Amino acid sequence: MKSERFLRACKRQQVDCTPVWLMRQAGRYMEEYMEIRRKYDFLTMCKTPEIAAEVTLQPINKLGVDAAILFADILLPLEGMGIDLEFAKNEGPVIHNPIRSAADVDKLRVIEAEEDVPYVLEAIRILRRELNGRVPLIGFSGAPFTLASYMIEGGGSRNYVECKRLMWQAPDVWNRLMEKLTDVVIEYLRGQIRAGAQAVQVFDSWVGALGPSDYKRYVLPPSRRIMDSLKNEGVPVIHFANNASGMLELVREAGGDVIGVDWRVDLDTAWERIGHDFAIQGNLDPITLFAPPQVIEERVKDILQKAGNRPGHIFNLGHGLHKETPVDHVIALVEAVHKYSHRPSATGAAS
Repeated sequence: MKSERFLRACKRQQVDCTPVWLMRQAGRYMEEYMEIRRKYDFLTMCKTPEIAAEVTLQPINKLGVDAAILFADILLPLEGMGIDLEFAKNEGPVIHNPIRSAADVDKLRVIEAEEDVPYVLEAIRILRRELNGRVPLIGFSGAPFTLASYMIEGGGSRNYVECKRLMWQAPDVWNRLMEKLTDVVIEYLRGQIRAGAQAVQVFDSWVGALGPSDYKRYVLPPSRRIMDSLKNEGVPVIHFANNASGMLELVREAGGDVIGVDWRVDLDTAWERIGHDFAIQGNLDPITLFAPPQVIEERVKDILQKAGNRPGHIFNLGHGLHKETPVDHVIALVEAVHKYSHRPSATGAAS
């Protein structure tokens, strides 16, 4: 059934067609979202469970995707740690008390999900009721390195100078920060699972700023601790390390049930390097959705061909939807994935 495709694929089980969902599928490219956004600031939307649930449901009702992903932001748990966070207009996230020293790290507290992000958990509970089994619900968190990069830089960055400086000049301070962030991510995701998330994704959005040796030394151990800690929670864990095609073997070593890959590597090559004992998620270049529909179809067929009908492929973009993406092209993408991956002979997964 459609409601089972995504979770079955996460477990590398046979499906009637390849499941598809899209990073940032709830967002600014949809007019329905912008109608709400014009009334509320971003943090208010995230912190009002009814609004977050409504936005999460918009693409489920419109696109035909096979999973919902909670509308939230990876930085939300940082406030409970003691971070002064603001989403400035046209600037993105701004952190007014960046972490630069051992004293700064010592001040940070490890969150308790029910106490510090109750609005996220309530949105999940609302969504499970509203979805009523139509499709599974994915929760998520940022990975420790990506969260640390925001906390140290004070916002987004192009070169991560402050982040790398702390990592290299004060490795003990870095390790203490990563230890606290790892505890936060584990607690945050366990809270989401307790509230009803049926899968979770860990976004290491900026880890591609590192080379393999730094990843192995400074990032892999905390990432692996997260994956190991979630093994017995009973839900699939997706590990998405953006721009990490040069170190997929290390990402595999860090773990996860599903490894998400971006478009900078062919899907068949990536899967071979990761190992077919993992499920894989990806990996269309999001800007492809600005191309004519026939080009979108060609790229979909190419990725599906590279997946080779092997159980365990979840179709997704290699990163999030761009805010100006034409909605009709997104719908065409979803329809193409289902059409060209249809397996009428699949057992136990009727459409």
